[in-house]
Amino acid sequence: MTSATTRPTTAPATTAATGAKAPTVDEGERERLDSAIAELQTGTATWAALTLAQRVTLLRAVRTSVAAAAEDWAVTAAASKGLDARHPLRGEEWLSGPYAVLGYLDAATETLSRLAAGRNPLDGVRIDRAPGGRTRVHAFPLTGIDRFLLSGFTGEVWLEPGITPNGARAAAGLAQRTPADSGGVGLVLGAGNVTAIPVLDVLYELLAHNRTALLKVNPTQDALVPVFKRALAPLIGPGLLRIVRGGPAVGAYLTGHRSFAHVHITGSAATFDAIVWGTGAAAARRRREDRPQLKKPITAELGGVSPIIVVPGRWTDADLAYQAEHVATMRLQNGGHNCIAGQVVILSEDWDQADAFRAALRRAYANAPERPIWYPGSTARMDLATDAYPEALVLGDRLLVEVEADADATALQRTEYFSPVLGVVSVPGTGQDFLDAAVAYANDELQGTLGANLLIDPATEKALGAGFDRAITALRYGSIAINGWTAFGFLTPTLSWGAFPGNTVQDVGSGIGVVHNALLLDGVERSIVRGPFRPLPRALPGLNGGGRFTILPTPPWFVSARTGAEVSEGLTRFRADGGVLGLVKTLARALRA
Repeated sequence: MTSATTRPTTAPATTAATGAKAPTVDEGERERLDSAIAELQTGTATWAALTLAQRVTLLRAVRTSVAAAAEDWAVTAAASKGLDARHPLRGEEWLSGPYAVLGYLDAATETLSRLAAGRNPLDGVRIDRAPGGRTRVHAFPLTGIDRFLLSGFTGEVWLEPGITPNGARAAAGLAQRTPADSGGVGLVLGAGNVTAIPVLDVLYELLAHNRTALLKVNPTQDALVPVFKRALAPLIGPGLLRIVRGGPAVGAYLTGHRSFAHVHITGSAATFDAIVWGTGAAAARRRREDRPQLKKPITAELGGVSPIIVVPGRWTDADLAYQAEHVATMRLQNGGHNCIAGQVVILSEDWDQADAFRAALRRAYANAPERPIWYPGSTARMDLATDAYPEALVLGDRLLVEVEADADATALQRTEYFSPVLGVVSVPGTGQDFLDAAVAYANDELQGTLGANLLIDPATEKALGAGFDRAITALRYGSIAINGWTAFGFLTPTLSWGAFPGNTVQDVGSGIGVVHNALLLDGVERSIVRGPFRPLPRALPGLNGGGRFTILPTPPWFVSARTGAEVSEGLTRFRADGGVLGLVKTLARALRA
């Protein structure tokens, strides 16, 4: 999740080529941090001694405390981002905070309950073969309520080539297959943009690796620390989690601490490199010598430039307007301060509806509600985009860059702006020729491999047949959304989240490893979300052109959803307490979106 996160280094590294010393913590702060780490070391024995059934009980206690803190969590997060109680986008903080964590706790509890009962996490889960002989786990939906509320959406986890279905079943459960084997203490350097991320990363450390965790929150989330401590009190009490604040000095001290078995970071590649190699001339020398200053394993999620491939077809005016709002959402949700925000729209220069789609996109992008640009450094990054593309459209608090065929798109391709900057490029061709060219563009020209989005109407997908599947297989991204946004994959706990495999500390790209993955699958290559091309009522049989049925009109996460705030809150409250009457009211509001 590339961001302006603080850049911790291992003391006594320098902060620049000038040789200036990195900031240090005072003695009192060191004692507090050392005490927290020592308590977590004791906590490793506590965790190792818990049976799987006891861990299930503990997760249920965490769920109860998260549910109790949900409103405070969402309200505090919205306020920290400048969204008051009347702002139409405040619902984002319900979905990307407590809703996501509650969903993960439910899915993880189910996985551990199966293991505790002597069953496999994949019992009853459909497993088949994906292209290239890969094993594919149909990981969403797995519950009746998800099949109903999110009808039309499905999710698959593809495992790395060579893993068989029997091998997938044998490995499912990861560290929970050997619960008494401690993974030590892990350090989690939390993201600063989405409030669920630090909590989900801590839970993954505990469940996938049997590691207790020290969470250093990003300073942008300092206001949420009291909420996190209440929500996660069942983990804090027995010494399984400690939460600390701090800037570069604390980060430097912690990443250099010998007591941690592992480091996980959600942030920027620059932050990652500073942790692993240091800074300045010394860092360059270490990299040349392949001698990292960080002596322990590290995993990371670091974002990238995400494509939105628009496959040409025969679209109605309503299709053009709806999918334009979809694209605007991919860029503008959370103000564009998302690792997975779509940044480059790839159109066909030969599509006879390209101009109509461009016009619809300009309208949708301009008409979305304005909001503060709150993330540190975002204004400066927008200035970089303006300097690179002085002809870009300035639409209130956002920028739309439409790159002409002969113009230089390098800045747009290689810079993750992490702000409301959306670009549009074109490649030639229609049908399979376009799709293959767009996939090659996404793979070869855009920085990173975290997530890719693809929009295609049902008739065109059917006409492409096996060629469509080949193109998806060739798309080298860790999360792919077809007629959806990859953020749906982020929110789906049984799917994986992370870069496409193959990155190293020498060339980290969008990161190393995965998180979420509540089925605790081993050898994950990618996750794929598939959604409906058209919303209700155009998703009804006979109106849908062979597409997927869904009960959703405009989804609540769309920035254009008129009742998105109320629906997002209602869905979270339903996830928390299961109230049927509240759900009925929420669905009624959704129909007015």
